[in-house]
Amino acid sequence: MNANFVVGTASAGPGEKGFGTLGVPGTGVTMPVAVIQGRTPGPCVCITAGVHGAEYVGIEAAIRTIGGLDPLALSGTVVVVPVVNTPAFAARSIYVCPLDGKNLNRVFPGSREGTPSERMAHALFASAIRGADAYIDLHGGDLNEALLPFTIYFGGADPEIVARSCEMAEAFGISHIIEGSVAGSAFEAASVAGIPSILPEAGGQGILDEAMVAIHLRGIRNVLSTLGVIPGAVEPAAPPVHVKRFLWLRSDHAGLFYPRVAVGDSVAEGEVLGEIRDWFGRRLALVNSPAHGSVLFLVTTPATNPGDPLLAIGA
Repeated sequence: MNANFVVGTASAGPGEKGFGTLGVPGTGVTMPVAVIQGRTPGPCVCITAGVHGAEYVGIEAAIRTIGGLDPLALSGTVVVVPVVNTPAFAARSIYVCPLDGKNLNRVFPGSREGTPSERMAHALFASAIRGADAYIDLHGGDLNEALLPFTIYFGGADPEIVARSCEMAEAFGISHIIEGSVAGSAFEAASVAGIPSILPEAGGQGILDEAMVAIHLRGIRNVLSTLGVIPGAVEPAAPPVHVKRFLWLRSDHAGLFYPRVAVGDSVAEGEVLGEIRDWFGRRLALVNSPAHGSVLFLVTTPATNPGDPLLAIGA
């Protein structure tokens, strides 16, 4: 613990906090990064936010985590990248990076020679995530999405990694936990690489909701406490609902989406959840529930295109 811990241009010695940037070769893109190194040995935890640039609740929670962690009270190291997708953040872009039109959270672990999103994923994964002992990727509903807070962990990794990821999800303290897969996501790529990882979601619709920020902050503290990085007991939460199927419904049409349900609603298999209409108000399709369950996220703006998500059911 005598050496500096370095990520990009951020460097911190024992008991120090350092700030800098992580550059993405070949793109001109940089990401802000903070390194907080404790005075005593312990695990390295990587925390990211803003993989989708308009998910502001997670971004704010990451920023406050940087300011709130005291390196003199830490055991181990915490690396925080509060805004990964800086081009999308600047453009207020939903889902995709404006440099190449790709969803950054579908291209991990990335490629050194790929498109800008693939290079961003590679730089983050190689420099910040791969060296961690645990990984938290903060998310929320995008500018056009409302959601019921939930945490995802990947169930297809080594059984020990799956078990430790599930423990992190339970410690985070959100009411719904999903054992699921999001191909190309940072948390799944990290899990495959042997790093226990979770993707918590809270907040949405571009609103900096203090209650949702508090959910992320409590969760981060709980995980860091569970891992022995910070002192203090885990704040108890109600027993979570474990969701085994995360069912996404997507549009087959260009037009307008009119939901008939709200986030958190319980729905029955076959129930009509909404409809898609054309620009003259004529119905193009009904959207039916594929199973009994709860509405976990919902697109709240009318515009829709073929392939766009509409909502998801936790079954």
